[in-house]
Amino acid sequence: MKLATCYTVAFFGVQPKLIEVQVQFAPGLPTFTIVGLADKAVAESRERIRACLHGLGMDIPAVRLTVNLTPADLQKEGTHYDLPIALAILGVMNIIPRDELTNYIALGEITLDGRILSVPGVLPSALLSAEHGKGIICPKDCGPEAAWGGDIHILAPRDILELIKHFKNETILVQPEPKLDEISAYNLDMKDVKSQRFAKRGLEIAAAGGHNVLMIGPPGAGKSMLASRLPGILPKLSPKEALDVTVVHSLAGMAPKDGLVKTRPFRDPHHSASLPALVGGGQKGKPGEISLAHNGVLFLDELPEFSRGCLESLRQPLETGTITIARVQHHYTYPARFQCIAAMNPCRCGYFGDEDRQCNKVPKCADEYQQKISGPMLDRFDLVIPVQALKPEELQAERNEESSQSILQRVENARSRQHERYNSQVMINAYVDGEMLDKAVRTNAEVDALLHQAINRYNLSARGYHRLLRVSRTIADLESHENISSKHVLEALNYRLDILRK
Repeated sequence: MKLATCYTVAFFGVQPKLIEVQVQFAPGLPTFTIVGLADKAVAESRERIRACLHGLGMDIPAVRLTVNLTPADLQKEGTHYDLPIALAILGVMNIIPRDELTNYIALGEITLDGRILSVPGVLPSALLSAEHGKGIICPKDCGPEAAWGGDIHILAPRDILELIKHFKNETILVQPEPKLDEISAYNLDMKDVKSQRFAKRGLEIAAAGGHNVLMIGPPGAGKSMLASRLPGILPKLSPKEALDVTVVHSLAGMAPKDGLVKTRPFRDPHHSASLPALVGGGQKGKPGEISLAHNGVLFLDELPEFSRGCLESLRQPLETGTITIARVQHHYTYPARFQCIAAMNPCRCGYFGDEDRQCNKVPKCADEYQQKISGPMLDRFDLVIPVQALKPEELQAERNEESSQSILQRVENARSRQHERYNSQVMINAYVDGEMLDKAVRTNAEVDALLHQAINRYNLSARGYHRLLRVSRTIADLESHENISSKHVLEALNYRLDILRK
């Protein structure tokens, strides 16, 4: 009896689990059996591996071949099991050293001519390799991605023959280097938007504090144009944020060629998107749009047109910053700390409030349309911005609008104040808890009286009250004020009146 062992991973959220791949040759009728809850893609690896080794002149002996994937009670999914199974077989055949295989985590898909194709999840696998003190074997195209996993030994061959030659010391595979291409500037600029000073000010506050925004206005007023320019006034990703974003994109098979996501994500799913597409899930528990927007922006255009189930599913991630997808055997947890920017028309026809163009069903059509969004969902928007249609003279006027770079400088200054206040943690006003917020917001008798009046007049919930304080704190940070004043509270309150008046 001959036995060889290699290691690979199984993906359950952002934390992969180590899988031991055991291959045994035993006397008996020639068979090739894979056990350990393998799905169809893993089971089909038998034919890919058999044909690949035959084409390379290394036929599998006519023996009873058993592949055991342990722990056996975890579901194994994906084509990345091809490479570790093939390596373990080559180890049993004494083509490559068995002892060296146990020092690596391997993943990759094999073609019939021996090439090793890219697979999702290389970066989290590299991080797991560093945690267990192992190296990683991955496809050549994934080498730069794996290099961001830390100080680990990486083998990134183009094909099986290249890897065999490396283990036989005939050629040496070069260690991939983490690439970092120059970060290109965001090419959409706020200066392209004419007028809309109130909306631009609201987006500046949102960018400075990481607040959620709902824009309401008629068709063509510029809501989508404003939202698409928000990433241009957001600070660059920190190294930790970039790594977290890249892990999620790697699991979704969307990691960039150089291995690292360098710009804040901007995701804008269509309103027809299904629940698994939005929050994650499906057959293999993949991350959804809210996780792909982690540390970035999720733009929901035509908000009332999304299904009620999709909108209500966003309520918990907006509070916790994570999403847990429950399945019978496993729970998949993904990060989902995104900034939600939504846009909607005031009614179905879109022209409620415009006496010349509104339909004959007002105000009933506006009430019915806006009621598609529940009160708890509305309560999670820190700022509600009315976006008015521009008049002809405003459209035709030549104006020098403020650029995104100019706004970005104020946003970065405000965020620097927040990082210093919260002990250099990567934390902004939108994410602080109640206790930390109480320490950050220093009031006086005048501000306390104004807050008390707002609570009584508008029946603010506890969540609404704290969101009002967070926005007030952000406005004070933009103006470099140590304490919040009445004017900061009044401006923050002005951005919630459209919700409070309902």
